[in-house]
Amino acid sequence: MSDITDLQSRITTALDRIGIGLDALVKAPEPGADSDEVIGLRAALEEERTANAQLEARVLAIKEKQDGTVRALSNEVDRLRGLLEAEEAAIARLTRVNAELRANNAALREAIAEGVAEPHLVNKSMMAELDALRAAQDADRTEVDAVLGEVSRLIEDMTDRHAAAEQGAADA
Repeated sequence: MSDITDLQSRITTALDRIGIGLDALVKAPEPGADSDEVIGLRAALEEERTANAQLEARVLAIKEKQDGTVRALSNEVDRLRGLLEAEEAAIARLTRVNAELRANNAALREAIAEGVAEPHLVNKSMMAELDALRAAQDADRTEVDAVLGEVSRLIEDMTDRHAAAEQGAADA
């Protein structure tokens, strides 16, 4: 952002100098208008105009690049938020299911202690709880894999950017 500010101040300074030069030419026309000094000033003015146009083009290119980067990062943040919300919902669901299964198992154990329930019902309940625990473990594994995938992608992006920056520095 400071590059844009710096370029903008340079452009403003150049425009001010051009304006001062033009005012001087308009206010004080010399006899023999095409003297060497006037020709030199016109050449300098044209060089400043060219430099100004180049600086404006660079500022515009930098601004467009930064806007594109901001949009891309914003889209990436939105995508990652969506992934996080989905993972949080899955974890909340698994936590709720596990709590219900544990409550069911506790109720069955109490019933067995009182001699009311059949042991095969306890076995079914325990199998259901084990399945729920496996599902929770699978959800955790999926979440870790997603995080590792994102981290790997970010590392690759940073490595590519670093290599491009080094290449740009070597070319300069």
